[in-house]
Amino acid sequence: MTYEHTPVTVEGKRAVVIGGTSGIGRGLARGFAADGADVVATSRTEAHVAETAAELRDLGAETVEVTCDVTDRDSIATMRDTVVDELGGVDVLVTSQSYISRTALSDGTEEDWQRVFDVQLDGTYRATQSFAERMDEGSIIAISSISNQLAIPNLVPYTTAKGGIDSFTRVAAKELGPDVRVNAIKPGFVRSEQTAGTYDEDTDRYREIERRTIHGRMADPEEIVGAAIYLASDAASYTTGSVLTVDDGFTVDAFGE
Repeated sequence: MTYEHTPVTVEGKRAVVIGGTSGIGRGLARGFAADGADVVATSRTEAHVAETAAELRDLGAETVEVTCDVTDRDSIATMRDTVVDELGGVDVLVTSQSYISRTALSDGTEEDWQRVFDVQLDGTYRATQSFAERMDEGSIIAISSISNQLAIPNLVPYTTAKGGIDSFTRVAAKELGPDVRVNAIKPGFVRSEQTAGTYDEDTDRYREIERRTIHGRMADPEEIVGAAIYLASDAASYTTGSVLTVDDGFTVDAFGE
């Protein structure tokens, strides 16, 4: 008796990672490239795009240097068309763009709220809608956050927008399937430019992470790569509309022991 299975790999696929020049997005872009994908890591800053593209080429990936502003629908469409023209198509889209406003609810402004939503939730909507127009089949992965399950002070716009991404993922999977699969990843606390300072190892917040995670630490961006490769791979052909939590058990610590 023989057993055959579809390998978990993105080798040969063409991936775009929006927000791919820093933090989790950069880790995903590098991970896809190391696994054999051609990868475009894009953001608003030309210098960051060029720097990350050089890293991806060193890992053997074909890439395209193109910027993108997810608050601008025309910018997304221009980036998409450039990538499709240069690479011949797109098989995987990851929306990892991020913007955080750390403000107490009582001090928050309309501008703070709208800016976070414009980048996080509205940006995910725009990018998904735009790329779906030119993807006959493939995988779209939105980066959510466990923060929308937690009551973290001073993050009301961010956590609310991330909750919207979870709901959007399920509806988009229903509408774009079966050929285009849509899933989300909810990372726990990950070392990045955004978490630096707030979650340094000498803070009470970091000690809470140590206590509630199984391994007693924050994640490195590379530790989110495996989940993304699975969702982007053909092995996940029956996985759509899912929100996959990767938080080292933080959100299952019900009794705080």
